Amino acid sequence: MEDHEILDLYFDRDESAITETRFKYGLRLYKVCINILRVNEDAEEVVSDTLFKAWENIPPTRPDMLGAFLAKIARNLSINKWQARGAARRGGGEIDVLLSELGDCIPDNNTTEAEYESAQVQEAINAGLNKLDKTARAAFVLRYFHGESIRGICQRFEMSESKVKSILFRARKKLGAYLEKEGVVI
Repeated sequence: MEDHEILDLYFDRDESAITETRFKYGLRLYKVCINILRVNEDAEEVVSDTLFKAWENIPPTRPDMLGAFLAKIARNLSINKWQARGAARRGGGEIDVLLSELGDCIPDNNTTEAEYESAQVQEAINAGLNKLDKTARAAFVLRYFHGESIRGICQRFEMSESKVKSILFRARKKLGAYLEKEGVVI
C-alpha cells in the first residue's frame, strides 16, 4: 500500500491504518528501536507506542514522508525509554557514545529560545548533510539518526572499521564547520 493510501486511512480514522503501517514500516521501526534500546521487548513496545503516536498525530498532521515521520517518533521514544532506564542499566548501549560524538557539531537545545531556532537549525543541518558525499551522508544518518553500530555500517558498505570511523569523523567536522559558517552556535 502506498503512503498516501495509508494516510487516507488515518484521516478516515480507519483502524486498518495501524495494520498497514506495521506491515510496511514495522521492521524498519524495530531496527531503529533495537539499535538504541538493545532489548527486544523494549523495542517491540516502542514500535507499538510509535504506531499509537502516529494514530494520535495523524490527523491533523499529514507528513510528506511517512517513513521518516515514523522513524523520528520511534527514535525519540526509544531515546526517552533509554534515558528512563537510568544510568545503572545503560550498560553497553551506544547512546552515550553517539551523543558525545555529536556534541562537537550539534548544539544543545535545552532553552526556550532554542525551540524557536529549531527549524532553522534543522534546515542548516539538512543543508550541511547535503554537502557531504552520498556515502558519508548515508553513514552519518545511519549512525546518528538510526543508531546503527559502527560494525553494522561496516557490513552495509563493505568497509573497514577504521574507514567508517574516518568517514564519520570527517562528516562531523564538515557539518560542524558548515553550521558554524551558517551562524548556528555550537
